This record gives sequence, C-alpha cells and structure tokens, in this order.
Amino acid sequence: MIIEGPELSIVIPILNEAELITPALEKLQFLRNRGVEIIVVDGGSHDHSDVLAQPLADTVISVEKGEATNRAKQMNLGAMHAKGRVLLFLHIDTELPSQAYKLILSAMELPHVWGRFDVKLSGKNTLFRLIETLMNVRSGLTGIATGDQAIFVTRHAFEKVNGFSDIPIMEDVEISKKLRKQAFPVCLKDRVTTSSRRWERKGIFKTIILMWWLRALYFIGAHPRVIAKQYNR
Repeated sequence: MIIEGPELSIVIPILNEAELITPALEKLQFLRNRGVEIIVVDGGSHDHSDVLAQPLADTVISVEKGEATNRAKQMNLGAMHAKGRVLLFLHIDTELPSQAYKLILSAMELPHVWGRFDVKLSGKNTLFRLIETLMNVRSGLTGIATGDQAIFVTRHAFEKVNGFSDIPIMEDVEISKKLRKQAFPVCLKDRVTTSSRRWERKGIFKTIILMWWLRALYFIGAHPRVIAKQYNR
C-alpha cells in the first residue's frame, strides 16, 4: 500500500521567539487538522522556544546551541524533513489568510511552480499602508519575493535550485532570482499580515532608508556578511 504525504508542509524558522511561538502556532492548528504538516526549526534559542513549539507542531528540529546557523540553513533543514509536495516558508510573525491552503494548492497547478502572497504590515500608522503597497507592486513587477510574503514552492522546483543559498541575509531575494528562471511567481492578492515590530522599534523612516541601502549593497555585489552586519547593527 502506498501512503502519500501531505500536499503542503509549512516550514517555520525561529530564534528566541518564546513570546510569539504559542499564539502563532495555535493559529495554524486548523491547517494541521486538514493534514498540513507544520515543521519548526529552532536556530539555537535560549528561551525554550523549541520546547513551547513541541505540542503544536508535527516536527521540531533544533540546531545545537552555539552552532553557526542562519535562517537559510534552518529553512533548508526543515525542507529536508518535510513530506509535502508544496513547501511554504513562513516567518513566525507572519499570519496567513484563512483560505491560504486552498489558495496555495490552486495556485500550484501546472505550469506554476512557486509564488507568494501580497503583504500587509500590522502597524496602524498610515505610512505602513504606503510601504506595503509599494512592496507588493515592486514584487509584482520584478518577480522578487521577500520572506515576509510567505514564499511557497513545489518541492521539485525547490530542489532544482538547491534550496536557499547559505548566506546570512537576502536568501529570499536570491532564491527568487533562481526560481524566476523557471517561472514567474504566482502573486496572490490575498494578504498575509506581518509584524511591523522592527519598523516601530527602529523607526519607520530609518528602516525604510536601511532597507533600500541593504538592497543597493546587494545589487552592487556586496558580500552577504557585510550586508548582514549593516542590518544587525
């Protein structure tokens, strides 16, 4: 007897997210009830995020504390353990729309092999409405997706590009460029809601300038480690 795997696996990389992990995973339980596989990959948390995730995920993978890792490695590791035909890479502070399962599987009918959602920032400041609109328009025109937009891809297409590049930042842009050579992404107008916490903590205008600066560095060929230092300072 052939036992088929799930249609969709959700891979969630985390690092010290004890405050968010339980409510975020609780919101995904209705998908688990429909057979969606939830995989959490902990990057070496010190706040027991991995323990909190255990009862709310199908698989929790933890890297050794102190081991050099990044989000790209975490997502690749999660994909290796995933059983789904389609892989969805989801940030812990990004919430899917209620019809995400149906939307993704409908979008992944041939010849489409990957896609992303439009994004909405959680903050109420009117500037966020402009920022998210520009993000969605730019992504729609260029075929470049960000991790905040919940990238989904068939396993076959993901393996064909050897997954995410092992770089500390811009792994989402890099895989978008590789996948775009196979096909332009499906750009779903239904929105995921992603946290504006970094924007609010760092300052909206300061974050806008930083993001554009990081992208400029990336497109002129700066080493990802240099870009990551700029992002984390």
